[in-house]
Amino acid sequence: MPQPIVSIHPKSDPNALALAALRIGVGIFFLIFGQYKVLGTQFTLHGGFQFWINRFLDQGGAYPFMAPVLRNFVLPHATPIAFLVAYGEFAIGLALTFGILVRAASAGGLVFMLTILFSSDYPGATAPMWQFFGASLSHSVFALCFVAFLLGRSAQMWSVPAWRAQHSNS
Repeated sequence: MPQPIVSIHPKSDPNALALAALRIGVGIFFLIFGQYKVLGTQFTLHGGFQFWINRFLDQGGAYPFMAPVLRNFVLPHATPIAFLVAYGEFAIGLALTFGILVRAASAGGLVFMLTILFSSDYPGATAPMWQFFGASLSHSVFALCFVAFLLGRSAQMWSVPAWRAQHSNS
């Protein structure tokens, strides 16, 4: 007899296991990305964020439509946006690692990854199409993970909500 596509029991579903492992792995990455920004002051208060935005602009990494946004909005409001980035990354990491508000965190993460992609991954106007994909790998792969978390049920296992549901039914 063929196996059902979706298992009634998430513990026996290899897809639920894979998605939960991916969710936790991405969450740990974002905890690492966010923790040094939240616990230190270099990124938020001492020019770290501005350094990266200026680097994107100076080295031509920003897509042409994004450069004026970075120059005319992001840089003039750099400190509050730096705090938003720092605490946003950390919050995404916590949410994914513990499986809490995964869809909301994934929506925020997707917007964040697309913003960074368009701010830093432009290969140039004359680049062949494949280089647009190659240049964006560091951000597009995370964006695809966030899409998977939005569409799937990655908190079905190895999460605080799953643990609470299991222990409230015992």
